[in-house]
Parts: sequence; structure tokens; C-alpha cells
Amino acid sequence: MQTKRTAIVNVHVFDGTKMLGQKNVVFQHGKIISISNEVPIGAEVIDGRGCTLLPGLIDAHVHTSEDSLRDAILFGVTTELEMQGGMTKKGRELQLKDKFNVADVRSSGMALTAPGGHPDELIPKEEGIPSFILKKMEKMTEEEKQEFIASFEERKSEDGNKLDVTTKDGAVKFVRQQMENGADYFKIMIEEGTVMNAPGLPMIQPEVMRAAVDEAHKLGKIVIAHVLTAEAAKTAVDVGVDGLAHLFIDRPDWTPELIKAIADKGIFVTPCLVLNSSIIGTSACHVAKDKRVEHKLNEDWKMTMCSCFNTFPAGNMEDNFNNVKDLFDAGVDILVGTDVSVPMPHLGGLAHGVSVHHEMQLLVDAGLSPTDALRSATSVIAKRFSLTDRGQIAEGLRADLVLVKGNPSENISDSLSILNVWKEGAEINLCVDKN
Repeated sequence: MQTKRTAIVNVHVFDGTKMLGQKNVVFQHGKIISISNEVPIGAEVIDGRGCTLLPGLIDAHVHTSEDSLRDAILFGVTTELEMQGGMTKKGRELQLKDKFNVADVRSSGMALTAPGGHPDELIPKEEGIPSFILKKMEKMTEEEKQEFIASFEERKSEDGNKLDVTTKDGAVKFVRQQMENGADYFKIMIEEGTVMNAPGLPMIQPEVMRAAVDEAHKLGKIVIAHVLTAEAAKTAVDVGVDGLAHLFIDRPDWTPELIKAIADKGIFVTPCLVLNSSIIGTSACHVAKDKRVEHKLNEDWKMTMCSCFNTFPAGNMEDNFNNVKDLFDAGVDILVGTDVSVPMPHLGGLAHGVSVHHEMQLLVDAGLSPTDALRSATSVIAKRFSLTDRGQIAEGLRADLVLVKGNPSENISDSLSILNVWKEGAEINLCVDKN
């Protein structure tokens, strides 16, 4: 957190909900202190003429790590919301202590899924520590390696003594376990597997899911469901979730009834169109090769973006776009999320940070306005996840800010023309070490 007073002047401001016109934004001690036409005396002045100032962007669906959080912030993503992983409060204290040049993060902890259920089909069947983790460990000090191995072995030991989450009692205890680890919300998996080219995956029974949802609500936490089909989304609505972590990729004739139910219950949807596009068989190579992007990605991430899941080529993006637009028109909150995880070809089409910008572009392709897409990556996520200190440019909020050339409220692609990023008022070093 920087103590100096900084003023970004003559800049067009998107405050998280609307464009304010040309303003001067002043921040100090990590907080925004004024938005006005006045230039304060004694401030460091940055001329924002021809630029737009955005709130720090938020990715509402990731699986992340310290390295990934560092990648994300290079693209102005100052907060990631993990939807399965170890970045709970306890995990953050262990892994991110004294780390600054990284995005902030919140986590669900581990999601409720049946033994052998999703995402087991996506995990390489390797003995010991997976190869992509071993590669990451090459950069660690000896002390960091020992701590990581100890943590891995502890997790493996915990996995060997799992609760029987297929029962109501086990599922309720599992919810409590995640909350004890400092989970910020809770997630359940509703995945039969066809869309992932793994039909017949084991699933938790609806009455058990409902017991878990009820327990999370009793503990004051919202619940998000993984769904990729309309049938799974219907189950999620029936068991009482607060949000869908994906968009259903199909469009049966009863889709209008499903959309009405989602809207009537106030459920939000994080479409992850970038993921659905990859599942259908389309890579994001054109995004990876954008001159504003390419120099920020290492070769592993370029390879990943130029690959794709390709597990459900029978799908089509027109159905996805129509589903998103119908949800939006029905008043459903649409959140920007990507489901990005690790750099591996079979998880292709995605990369931390940059895929948020790609997702906003796809939302515009679906019929949302650029301003709607920007809201979906800022204030709408902050509202739905009770992140009351961010997601907007307003006095007293965190100075998580992104300065871009141009005006993404008119041309959404301008969001990638990043000049500066600040996290809690401190400027992020955007120089990249791709090794």
C-alpha cells in the first residue's frame, strides 16, 4: 500500500456501473479519496487524456496459484474467485503471506462431488506429484519445496480419510470442514459427464446436495453450482443454490421455463463462454497472438490458449449466445468468469487474466453492450459475492484500478490496451519475466 497521493487527471471514468465522463481520480493509503474536477495540490499527477479508468477487474471462476495470481494482475484482474482449490483463508495465510505483485483471491475450498466424480476425469492419472506441479517446483527454493511437499502429503493424507459425502451427514460435515478452513463460499458439482466426453460420472443425489446447500446457508455462505447442461441447471435451481458457475451449453425446448425459474429465484449465472467455446472445439489462439497479450504469456500459456477442450463438438456458440442474452433480458445477473486453471493442452483456450477480456468480448458478441460486459466484470461480481470494498470507483473503496488506452465502453477490445494497474493504490510492475 502506497502512502503518496496520486491523481489520475483528465481521464474518462467507468465507475463500475456507468461512465462518469472526464474526471480526476485521487487515491492515497490504498483508498480512493476523491472523484472530481479538481486537481489536488501536492499529488503525483498522471495524465489520463485519451484513456479510461476502470475498477480492478474480477474473475468469478478460476482455479489458481501464486503464479497464476501474478499472471492475472498483469491484465488488470485484481481479484480472482477460486471455485475449487486451496486458497481459503487458511491457504492464503500459508501461500500468499507478504506477497504483493499478485491478484487478491477468495475461495470455495474443495467442492462437493461424488467419489470419482467431476473433475476427476480431467486430472492426469500420475503417481505422486503431477508433472505440471513438478515443473512449477523447479523455480522454488529448497525451503519452499519442502513446505510444498509437506502440504501435498498432508492433502493426500486428508484425501485418504474422506468423509462419505454421498450421505446427508457426510455432506453436512464436509461443508463445515470447508468453512473451518476459511472458505468464503461453497460449491457443489452437478456433472453427469457427457459434455466432458466422460458420460456416466458418479453424482451426489439431489437430497444430499440440498442438505449441503442448507448447511452452507445456515453458516452464512452462498452456494455456487457447477452445471453444463440445462438438466443440471434445473437440479441446481431445485436444491436452492445462489449462483451457477457455468452456462448450460444446450438449449432444449423448455429453456424459457428454466430461465424464468433462474430469474424468479434471483440466481446469478457466470457463463464462462470462453470455456464453452473451448469445449465446442474453438481455441483462443487469436487472443494469444494479440500484440497486447503475446508478450505477457509464457510458452506454456500460449500453447494452452492455442489448444481447446474439444469434448463436445456437437455444441454451438449460437445456443450459448442465445442462452446468455435470454438470461440477461430476464434480469439475471451475468458475471464474468473463465474457469481457467493450469497450462495444459486438454484444458485449452484459457489463460489467467487475459481470458477475462476475451469473456467480455464474447458477452458483447452475445448481445450485451460493452458497458454491460464491464459491469459483469466489476460491480456485479462484487455485489453478488459481498465484496463491498471493490468493484467500483467510489470514495472510500480500494484503489484497485486499471488505466487503459481508448474507451472500452464503446469498443470492448480496448480493455486489453492496459497502461497501468494499481492494487490498493500501489502500482503493479507490468514488466514480465516469462521464464
